[in-house]
Amino acid sequence: MESRAHFGIAGAMLVASFVAVAPAHAQVGENLGLVNPNLATEQQLAGVPGLDADAVAAIMEARPFLRMADLHTVVAGHVPGEGHESVYRAMFVPIDLNDVSDEEILLIPGVGNRMLHEFEEYRPYVALAQFHREIGKYVDDDELARLAQYVYVRIDLNTATEEAILGIPGVGARMQHEFEEYRPYTSMAQFRREIGKYVDEDEVERLARYVEIR
Repeated sequence: MESRAHFGIAGAMLVASFVAVAPAHAQVGENLGLVNPNLATEQQLAGVPGLDADAVAAIMEARPFLRMADLHTVVAGHVPGEGHESVYRAMFVPIDLNDVSDEEILLIPGVGNRMLHEFEEYRPYVALAQFHREIGKYVDDDELARLAQYVYVRIDLNTATEEAILGIPGVGARMQHEFEEYRPYTSMAQFRREIGKYVDEDEVERLARYVEIR
């Protein structure tokens, strides 16, 4: 349910060549149909239960969302409180397991205070497999897979495998090549500078959410 980001015609054509399906073993949870508001088309957003035309327009205007809290601010202005859960069952900004507020975790449908505690207890997460192992103690396989599509663990720019890079939403083979082309990275400023040759500043910041230098 992910499409290319909104950068204008030239940028959209470039990003379209980068898009790939995320492999299940990547550091981003396997998407089971959850719409990514940063990458979705207007038509895909219009198909999210609870979003009217004004809400869709507001989301398109405000993106990219670098945190789930930013999306929630927009959604809360258009959807009554009781409607948030149905929206977030269909659309969500993936959250960094190691850099997320309690409030953002609790926006995941079906997550209450007890599961919030479990999400936090096992920090820092070094890999998504750790999330699967630890949270799998409390829920069945189907629920674990549902929860995993809401979360990710940042990858190390200098050691990440090709598969892990391709797991970043919106990244395909061409962008994966550019990520690897500039190794070793010595700073995030270098990453922004080099990847900024191919996409606009908003897209650089969206991609930067998923990476780090260890």
